[in-house]
Amino acid sequence: MINFLYVALGGSIGASLRFSFSLLFKNFLSLNYLFISTLLVNIIGSFLIGYTIFLLESKNITQDFLKYFIIIGILGSFTTFSTFSLENVEMLVDKKIIQAFLYMFFSLTLCLLFTYIGLNLNKIIN
Repeated sequence: MINFLYVALGGSIGASLRFSFSLLFKNFLSLNYLFISTLLVNIIGSFLIGYTIFLLESKNITQDFLKYFIIIGILGSFTTFSTFSLENVEMLVDKKIIQAFLYMFFSLTLCLLFTYIGLNLNKIIN
């Protein structure tokens, strides 16, 4: 039952952070391309998921807290595959084929790269 509460609380925090990022990009940075917001959020979230998994393996922090509250709850709701999918479909429908495929390519490549960097940060720095 406690893990359910970890996910619920973390999910509300992650969704609120995600919404805040989209407002920041839209209102304060004047980025009219919402897919850039989604791309940056997914890259940041991918790095943090990788880094949190690294912490799971190297620190004495309770695994349930990190796994359910941070990884599944906060970061799972912070990153957004469904928005990424919708934005790509909208680009394809609008016949922005090159933009859609570049978005797909960079999302996949950069998110995997930043997850890898997060997992191996100690090796990269040292």
